[in-house]
Amino acid sequence: MNRIQLRFENIQQVVGSEDISVILLTDESRKRAISVVCDEMLSRQLMLRLQSPDNCQTMLPEVLVQMLDGSHEMMIYGVHDGQYQVVLADSSFKRNARIRISDAVLLNVISGIPLFIEETLMQQQAVPFEENAKGVAIPINTMDVKRLNLALQNAIDKENYELASQLRDEINRRNHVE
Repeated sequence: MNRIQLRFENIQQVVGSEDISVILLTDESRKRAISVVCDEMLSRQLMLRLQSPDNCQTMLPEVLVQMLDGSHEMMIYGVHDGQYQVVLADSSFKRNARIRISDAVLLNVISGIPLFIEETLMQQQAVPFEENAKGVAIPINTMDVKRLNLALQNAIDKENYELASQLRDEINRRNHVE
């Protein structure tokens, strides 16, 4: 399995929604990017580490990271029900646990534990990275059903029927899988 190491690029609040932010991750060459939706609580935790890392050294996540023995890595291996699937594992993969993608990004920022994505998944999900882009694309297969329904209504309101059709198809696909 080929894999690509990701790096944290930035986090941006979604315009018109105080409780949602988008994390942007790029490949090491900064040519391709994937976006990850995160909630307000994790966004605050991440911003705290980015703005005042020295003030966080005695916080629980940082302390737990210091207690980890051996080397670890995280791997994004799929998408299911609008969520990236991620595993945190030791170097032998004997000990591993599933982890939310947003928590994996936070852990990467705190500890430097590498975050990888399967190459084929990166090819499916990534868009070209533009450093000064005004907006960020979020693949519809990484949105939860609530956000898909909001996006569907927005697309209909704006008479963007092609997007509305794609959103409807994704919602129907998920409803048939459940």
